[in-house]
Amino acid sequence: MTPEPVSNHVSEWGEGPLWHDGRLLYVDIEAHKIIAHTPATGEEKIWSVGQRVGTVVPRAKGGLVWAGDKGFFFLDETTGQSTAIADPEPGLPDNRFNDGKCDPAGRFWAGTICLKRRADAALYCLHTDLRVERKFAPVTNSNGIIWSRDTRTMYYIDTPSKKVRAFDFDNAAGTIRNERVLWDTSADASVPDGMTIDSEDRLWIAFCHGAKVVCFDPKTRKIEAQIDFPCVETTACAFGGPDLRDLYITTGLKPGLEEPLAGRLFVCRPGAQGVPSAAFAG
Repeated sequence: MTPEPVSNHVSEWGEGPLWHDGRLLYVDIEAHKIIAHTPATGEEKIWSVGQRVGTVVPRAKGGLVWAGDKGFFFLDETTGQSTAIADPEPGLPDNRFNDGKCDPAGRFWAGTICLKRRADAALYCLHTDLRVERKFAPVTNSNGIIWSRDTRTMYYIDTPSKKVRAFDFDNAAGTIRNERVLWDTSADASVPDGMTIDSEDRLWIAFCHGAKVVCFDPKTRKIEAQIDFPCVETTACAFGGPDLRDLYITTGLKPGLEEPLAGRLFVCRPGAQGVPSAAFAG
């Protein structure tokens, strides 16, 4: 399970990996970039979007959808042009969008982070009719989000709380209820960040400041595996590759720390298989 660096781009703060249609999409938040890495050819396409970008997903109609400092946007991959959709927090200049994913029905869920560490942030849903709905608040740093195979459970992380939460999820209506704490990681010096899920409904969670990705089974509430990294800022992970057995991991640079491989995209094969991602259906 030794992770190996891939791709040429070195991120200031890599985040939000997502496998779709033979390539890995991810973002470099502080460099204002969206990256598409195609392992089969080694091709790496990069778009600069002019603001911090926290998350990106594919759009079923073509192109990409992303969220950043100023709300939700469409991106035309050919021209590189971004088109604004909506900004649900125009009066909160200390906030920006952070992590997000599409639910199984193709809605885009993304949450914000308050850069002043106040509980002023929230989790939002961009519906397929482009309506934005506030779903969960207050939070400080909205982060990892994923759904179970049967679509009945949504897992979610507000990083400073150090808690992995679960909600009952109605895929038809796009509603959440019955919030509960699945795993309290307070005993760990690092914090839970981005996450993905495998075909056995186990959560793979990157721990920021922790140089590791942990596999946690919600059924047994036990840690099943741990992957260690040569750089401390491990930020998020996603299964990809032709058989969805390659685990890709984004990393960031730690100020004041000399780490030759920090900021690189990594890959390993941990013996688990992921599930296909959903594209935005709007």
